[in-house]
Amino acid sequence: MANISPFNALRPQAQYAKQVASKPYDVLNSKEAKEEARGNPYSFLHITKSEIDLPEDVDIHTAEVYEKAKDNLKAFIQREVLFTENKACYYIYRLVMNGKAQTGLVCASSIDDYEHNVIKKHEFTRPEKEQDRINHITITGAQTGNVFLAYKNVPKIDEIIEKWQHDKSPVYDFVADDNISHTVWVITDDKLIETITALFEEKVEATYIADGHHRAASAAKVRQAAKSKSSGYFLTTLFPASQLHIMDYNRLVKDLNGLSEEAFLQQAQEHFEIEKVKKAYAPEALHTFGMYLNRQWYKLTAKPGTYAEDPVGILDVTILQNNLLGKLLGIQDPRTDKRIDFVGGIRGLSELETRVNSGEMKIAFSLYPVTIQQLFDIADSGEVMPPKSTWFEPKLRDGLLTHLIYEVE
Repeated sequence: MANISPFNALRPQAQYAKQVASKPYDVLNSKEAKEEARGNPYSFLHITKSEIDLPEDVDIHTAEVYEKAKDNLKAFIQREVLFTENKACYYIYRLVMNGKAQTGLVCASSIDDYEHNVIKKHEFTRPEKEQDRINHITITGAQTGNVFLAYKNVPKIDEIIEKWQHDKSPVYDFVADDNISHTVWVITDDKLIETITALFEEKVEATYIADGHHRAASAAKVRQAAKSKSSGYFLTTLFPASQLHIMDYNRLVKDLNGLSEEAFLQQAQEHFEIEKVKKAYAPEALHTFGMYLNRQWYKLTAKPGTYAEDPVGILDVTILQNNLLGKLLGIQDPRTDKRIDFVGGIRGLSELETRVNSGEMKIAFSLYPVTIQQLFDIADSGEVMPPKSTWFEPKLRDGLLTHLIYEVE
């Protein structure tokens, strides 16, 4: 059962919250982060992407970058931009995008749960990405990146969170520059904190990593070296499954692997029904795909019997990979092949068209989003999804709630 804990968040003074809150470190490259933080000395990117305050030719994985993050974090605290909560609390975090609200509980989750598979995974991690976060956490003493967890709805927990939002005033409530609203409440009532902790322990058999596999894996490895009690827990936000929205995660390929367009289309018909469509095609059901080639959109429908029925085999990302990307286009390992790129659905189908029309890419594929039940099924089975299978929006902002595992020296 899920073991969660309240914690003393390091968080911004209310007047600085909008300026501090920044996009997650892993959705921006260094150049984009520098532009995003331009003119904003309060941006948390000065901590999560601290290379923006160093010469442009610096290697972003050198000790200098992590030490700069530590110095910047200390400066934010000394300038009283950030302060530490005087007691351990739970936090409610609501995001609203395009009129759709998503509300989660921010807490510290047990690393024992992660290691014993109470917190379930559906992706492999890459050692170099883990090491980057290990270095950042170890040197700054802070878990700045929030791990996005899902759980199956528990009506009593839903009721408690809804009531607190209704009855209490938030400590932060702002709309970011991308028009996503962010609202945070602090649960300070000791009895209610105990009730929430007990409900998760009694009613929630497992939580599931939706986004943040590298952050979670890094926190677990830091625990082995750190000596503080706080290092046995890591920063998470838990969302009930009914509120989650998974977007499509689409594919682009640079060439047809030596095939002519005619030969490619002919061979693709072995596994797919193919028909031309008049406009950009966003799949409306599982096992259908959009394909954009030479300024023409097609609808592809996987033929029955051409894919497996197990939790991974039945995924559209698997069907596309096995029956087309690998078989025809020669993309054997999408994690490492430089001929393939991935575009989150938040960018829209026009991004696919633009990159194909420019000649940068030859062909694009749009996919139907993975469902939350498919994610649960795969994690429960102990299997992993193909890379770049899920895109969650909206993204949690860094800087609003940080988990300190030891005092910054």
